[in-house]
Amino acid sequence: MADSELLQVADQLGEKRSCPADEEESKPSKKPKVDNDHGNGGPPRQQDEEEEEEPEGEASEEEEDGQTFADMMKHGLTELDVGILKYVSDHEGFSGILKERYSDFVVHEINKQGKTVHLDDLSIPADSEEVPEAQPQPNELDVLTEEQKKQLGELQLFKNKEGDVSIEVMDDTKEKRTLVHKAIKTQFPGLETKTEERDGHKFIVAYHAAGKKALAAPRKHFWPKNRGSFCHFVLYKENKDTMDAINVLSKFLRLRPNMFSYMGTKDKRAITVQEIAVLKITAERLAHLNKCLMNLKVGNFCYKNHPLKLGELQGNHFTVVIRNISGTDEQVHQAMSSLKQTGFINYYGMQRFGTTAVPTQNVGRAILRNDWNEVIDLILKPRPGAEKEFMVRCREEWAKTQDPEAALKKLPNKRCVEGQLLRGLSMYGKKNIVTAFGLIPRNNRLMYIHSYQSVVWNTMVSRRIEAFGLKAVEGDLVLKGTTAHVLSAENAESYSIHDIVMPLPGFDVIYPTHHVGKGYRELLAADGLDIDNMRHKVKDYSLAGAYRRVIIRPSDVSWEVIQYDDPRISLVHSDFEKLESKPAPVFNKEGKYRALRMEFSLPPSTYATMAIREVLKLDTSIKKQTQLNTTWFN
Repeated sequence: MADSELLQVADQLGEKRSCPADEEESKPSKKPKVDNDHGNGGPPRQQDEEEEEEPEGEASEEEEDGQTFADMMKHGLTELDVGILKYVSDHEGFSGILKERYSDFVVHEINKQGKTVHLDDLSIPADSEEVPEAQPQPNELDVLTEEQKKQLGELQLFKNKEGDVSIEVMDDTKEKRTLVHKAIKTQFPGLETKTEERDGHKFIVAYHAAGKKALAAPRKHFWPKNRGSFCHFVLYKENKDTMDAINVLSKFLRLRPNMFSYMGTKDKRAITVQEIAVLKITAERLAHLNKCLMNLKVGNFCYKNHPLKLGELQGNHFTVVIRNISGTDEQVHQAMSSLKQTGFINYYGMQRFGTTAVPTQNVGRAILRNDWNEVIDLILKPRPGAEKEFMVRCREEWAKTQDPEAALKKLPNKRCVEGQLLRGLSMYGKKNIVTAFGLIPRNNRLMYIHSYQSVVWNTMVSRRIEAFGLKAVEGDLVLKGTTAHVLSAENAESYSIHDIVMPLPGFDVIYPTHHVGKGYRELLAADGLDIDNMRHKVKDYSLAGAYRRVIIRPSDVSWEVIQYDDPRISLVHSDFEKLESKPAPVFNKEGKYRALRMEFSLPPSTYATMAIREVLKLDTSIKKQTQLNTTWFN
């Protein structure tokens, strides 16, 4: 994921509900490894404890309850809370508003071939338009007319908007009906038939088997042997995160979400473009969804014999607009030149740590300490700050009764972390908390301990920069392959700060030998953890550790200061606007407002907001950005 939403204001748009397709419902490494989260900005996005899926296209409950996002963030974290303390440049910072509009943050995936992914072609590959060749038996040749075969072929390839084809049986005998049923099923795999009587006439109705059966057996549909099993396509989305988008596609296609694969998750509050693969779904069916969806478009279809894998991408290319900047052109030039030449500290960004008064790293620390009562308490107890009313009622019920079933009844949506945990407690009891906690999806559970590792890493890197600045020194670590080596005083002169890595704590890493390395032991001991015993009683929570570069230097860096008059217009020409032949934004040199438009590319597992932080020298936390945004609009 690149960077999660920093400002959740306006634009809660979703898919239309009128599409013909009705909706339905790691093991630790044995070797040291380079930290390589899924996409830019860390792990796949999971729902934070307090977050629930809101009804698409409707006002949020926060708005209905009169609660503002600023109210919710009064108890949020700041960068200081998670160890983000230092800068590498000495230029003067300036103010600006990040993600005032979701269109101010545009992300294009860079695939494993190094190509930047764009949505620029909505056409269907030629082979998907071919009606499959039928192999009828001789006695079936005259059963279906050419017109009927054409209609059935279109139905098979989802070109028939009616959803079925009715064939009247003029010579109504059981034998004739049997021949028609057999001919349709033989010549058009994937279609089912039934007999209906209308006004005294018999009709055989053909319909697509991809109804409810598609969920159970999507591979049974007709698929040419010479076509790759996976349809790869480009997903363009606005103001929706990757998993939400895949869930929408899954519902319309009647598939399980795990039929889709991708290389990395992308932001919600942004315009993003990435490659997706799906098993045995035609480009024709996918393209049809473009008529049904809002804020999602699919295109650039092709067939391949392999799915996509998390982490395969080379990185992401960002186009970011910072509005209402206060810096002079010279200040902007100094800041961007420093970003291009030196880079930024590779901190884990704020979205790694949640947005509520109970940070995810605190839960992670309790898990690592094997303090399961504290884990339950942190997740379920009442907390300061505005929350949705039903969540407040749920927490109050738990605090009052400690009854998981009673608390669970307060939740309209049981899929949130609290709901899953309460369901586990009601099933297994409070004496089996580890088992109950296991009902939370694995990625969500691991998010907590990864968050704790990230705070430790951020804190120790700040100490490293404070102690030794931007040069390699004796005791630092560098990677040779996947193996870390300690620098001597002599060979430290051969390396730069861009070569230095720092470890995330775990049982399969080594630590710097200078005093900052010793700080890891002290920090973990203060948290009640033994750095020499990072294996957990529950295997899932054993930390192998990893290595992460201290400084990242972006590539493809460019920028311009633009002026404009209307704060409501988009300042980036998106792929979809180009497809629609919409004009690019026009800037007015005498415009009322100034903005910095910057572009840069980052490797996986780095946070674009940390690059932006280095330019502005401003706290990028939602708490601070919300305050800026509130001040700007008031």
